[in-house]
Amino acid sequence: MRLVLALLAGAWLLPAARAPQVKKIEPPSWWQGSSWNPIRLLIRGVNLGGAKLTAPAGFQVSRVASNEAGTYLFADLRISPQAKPGSHSLTVLSAAGKTNVTFSLLPPLDRKKSFQGFSSDDLIYLIMPDRFANGDPSNDDPPGAQGLFDRTKTRFYHGGDFQGIIDRLPYLRDLGVTAIWLTPWYDNVDHVNQKERYDNQDITDYHGYGAVDFYGVEQHFGDLAKLRELAVKAHAAGIKLIQDQVVNHTGPYHPWVEDPPMKDWFHGTAERHLANEFQAWTLIDPNSGSTIRRKTLDGWFVDILPDLNQDNPETRRYLIQNALWWVGVVGIDGIRQDTMAYVPRGFWTEWSNALHKEFPKLKMVGEVLEGDPALTSFFQGGRTGFDGIDTRMDSVFDFPLMFTARAVFAGGAPAREIAKLLAHDRFYARPAELVTTLGVHDIKRFLNEAKATEASLRMAFTLLFTVRGIPMVYYGDEIAMPGGEDPDNRRDFPGGFPGDSANAFREQERTPAQQAMFLHVKKLAAVRQGSQALRQGTVQMLVANDTALAFARQSPSETAIAVWNTSDQPASVVIDVSALKLRGDALEDRLTGKRFHVDGGVLRVELGARDSAVLF
Repeated sequence: MRLVLALLAGAWLLPAARAPQVKKIEPPSWWQGSSWNPIRLLIRGVNLGGAKLTAPAGFQVSRVASNEAGTYLFADLRISPQAKPGSHSLTVLSAAGKTNVTFSLLPPLDRKKSFQGFSSDDLIYLIMPDRFANGDPSNDDPPGAQGLFDRTKTRFYHGGDFQGIIDRLPYLRDLGVTAIWLTPWYDNVDHVNQKERYDNQDITDYHGYGAVDFYGVEQHFGDLAKLRELAVKAHAAGIKLIQDQVVNHTGPYHPWVEDPPMKDWFHGTAERHLANEFQAWTLIDPNSGSTIRRKTLDGWFVDILPDLNQDNPETRRYLIQNALWWVGVVGIDGIRQDTMAYVPRGFWTEWSNALHKEFPKLKMVGEVLEGDPALTSFFQGGRTGFDGIDTRMDSVFDFPLMFTARAVFAGGAPAREIAKLLAHDRFYARPAELVTTLGVHDIKRFLNEAKATEASLRMAFTLLFTVRGIPMVYYGDEIAMPGGEDPDNRRDFPGGFPGDSANAFREQERTPAQQAMFLHVKKLAAVRQGSQALRQGTVQMLVANDTALAFARQSPSETAIAVWNTSDQPASVVIDVSALKLRGDALEDRLTGKRFHVDGGVLRVELGARDSAVLF
């Protein structure tokens, strides 16, 4: 009796159990009829240890588990075909109480207008939203993120947003663009990034690669509704939308860094981890050991960005599900996947299979920023590597061709180097699906190469629009924008921002150099769009020497010939065309209107210094 009384008397000293509290549910929504069912919920909050989850009619909950800290709850949520669209209340229940959390079931988007993929029939245009156009000044310095907007600082927000892109869709359409890739629109940290600094200066994560919420939209760009509006209006204009996704890492301020859902959610911790050594070659070497590979696969990007552990089944499922959610909710047509090489290859197989199953037309392109075709080809799907894995990734960027084109047209390398590079197409399962480009946001712009000129860039653009693959233009290259290393290569598009002295979106305000380059790119885009041979034809190399290059693109219905003179003097390029099926004995340069005749199976093309032609 005394023991019972003593226990009762001391009960007040014990900490009272507290009711569960929910801060976030991921995903916050899903759509009817999805092939991905059940979905795996991740609920973040406090006092979730040992909690249960219940759902209304039309939903079934299973496999509920909490982490040791009681800050995360995992649960499978199966959606019945009879479940109705709308907001539904899920209940998190423990012995100390309960709380409700809202989950939305959405009607599926129209598959005839969304999820269309991209192909060699398209022209992709890469946009950094913050640096392209400011269509809504009200989000320049939004509440909770004030003080990050300053156009005088190269690593702060400059005001570009979704509305700015919507406003410029007519410009893009006029240029010939049929798909836009936007750098990440994930929500980023709302304060200066003190963990990643350059030249001892404050920076922000305006670029989007420091995600703190994989289901959130960066408020400087707009919100989910505005993003959806962009997708709808782009599709109405005949322009597809490609999302830049990141599964390799989070930003350093993501809540998971201090409170991970599981102990092995990341590789290491902020206090103790490997730094990424960027030795992607170790991944294609069957002789490299696990230690050297681990530094590439498990290391924290730039020694700051936390490396997600895709070998953890829960982490893997979260990332795959997140990719599906963005596609299904926004209606995007393709995915550009960041830093693909630094993620285990087996993950890509599962990721690709899930996306292809739910969205059969969707296309994905992986970033492997390397100059060796043996390395980049290892990551394109369609072939099994020495490790027994086929990534199933539709495409990768043809960075080897980008580096070679720069070396030839802006570095003085022999023209035959392009032919030698194309000889490596045998490494790829589908070379026609490679995404080709002259530049991206991670390297200096083409015109900042040591020997680059506007003539160099024109020749390079002719290659981009005539070679096999899917051409992509980095915003501003079409008006010959210069730019050194990051962040100088990410300058604001002139005219996209209040107070700009000139507006390069308007023909009458472009400089002569800007207008000349714009018209060259526009002409090439139109020529390519009108030619099945240039979009889908086979490649046959015809001439390859120090200063001349020529190849044919052939389809069943036509033959096109692209020719270059890279010397500083006018030259006559002599081409044996006897084996080609030509429509007649005269070919027209579709860039200038000049005509060249075939005599005895020989085509002689007169070109000016550092010039090119596209002949039909």
